[in-house]
Amino acid sequence: MISMKFQLLLGSLFSQVKGRHWWISILLWIALVAPAQASVILRVAIERGVNQVKVGSSTAATLKDSTGRTLGQLPAMSAFYAQPVPGGVALDKWQSGLFWIEPTGKGYVYINDRWYRGRTLVIPTDKGLSAINWIALEEYLYSVIGGEMDSRWPEEALKAQAIAARTYALYEREKQRNNPVYDLGDSPDRWQIYKGVISESPATYKAVDATANQVLTYKNRIILSVFHACSGGHTENVEDVWGNVLPYLRAVQDFDQNISECNWVKTFSPAEISAKFPGVGNVKEIIPETFSPFRSVKVLKIVGDKGTKVLQREEVRTALKLKSTRFSVTKAADGSFVLQGLGFGHGLGMSQWGAYNLARRGINHLQILGHYYQGVALTPIQPK
Repeated sequence: MISMKFQLLLGSLFSQVKGRHWWISILLWIALVAPAQASVILRVAIERGVNQVKVGSSTAATLKDSTGRTLGQLPAMSAFYAQPVPGGVALDKWQSGLFWIEPTGKGYVYINDRWYRGRTLVIPTDKGLSAINWIALEEYLYSVIGGEMDSRWPEEALKAQAIAARTYALYEREKQRNNPVYDLGDSPDRWQIYKGVISESPATYKAVDATANQVLTYKNRIILSVFHACSGGHTENVEDVWGNVLPYLRAVQDFDQNISECNWVKTFSPAEISAKFPGVGNVKEIIPETFSPFRSVKVLKIVGDKGTKVLQREEVRTALKLKSTRFSVTKAADGSFVLQGLGFGHGLGMSQWGAYNLARRGINHLQILGHYYQGVALTPIQPK
């Protein structure tokens, strides 16, 4: 998939700015790399393991079975409920092992409450039905960029997001290569925000098309190009968050200060904490015990009259549903625990608000990416 004909090594933001001829390398890269004519197809799970799913198409759609045989046509702008039956799926008057819904012309498919490009696969699973949107990677990104960033943000920030999101999608696709049904889902807790055509705009088209087929690699392998809303002044080293070491996810200075959503306060009563961790009994103390070099909580101890619960790394954020792990704890007069924090997300890779502020300062998307992902190369892919 990755062509090795040309790569541009992305250094740190500041070394690029100080370099005498960094812009020549970028212009040369743009001149040598032409977008490929074909496109990677992604299988995006919109619904998984549900009892029924509503499907349709904006234009008349061809309904096919697993062999590609045409079963009939679904009329335009009509919704139908697909339901599991023994041996397959029922959809209106048809039953089959699975169904393909393929719009005619330039139609969109409908899955529950949203419109999507591409086509729909409805397939039975051991937990019900799954609805999978088969879509070209670049068209998928038209939606993802608008879901992950405000499309009114600076163009260079949107371009950086496009490359990061494309890289992440292909990383997940490779990780799921043995999954017979889907490559990735549409929820932000694990994947990228994918809302279909509703989050597309001229700005997202421009950012995706301008960076077509460009991904980030490290030693010729696609990287785990994670990103987050904001870090609160400094990103983290990956081992302090997830435990594993990745050479390109290193802590760097961030540029996301004075963003309201990156400053947060959350208050818990002792009863709320006890309900989350019943084994500890009545909660007496919440103690940040170990910190990263940049003051994110790596180990949090919850002490009760019956026991102690220890949360580590990312579990600190997810178990308590916090915006970040960079926080302090104080105990209020009424016995409640007040957590005051900075950042939104895991703090790894690109900070989206940081990219926004850098783009506003005139920093281009390649410099932004080179700052947040250390020692990576920008590489053209050859779709298969």
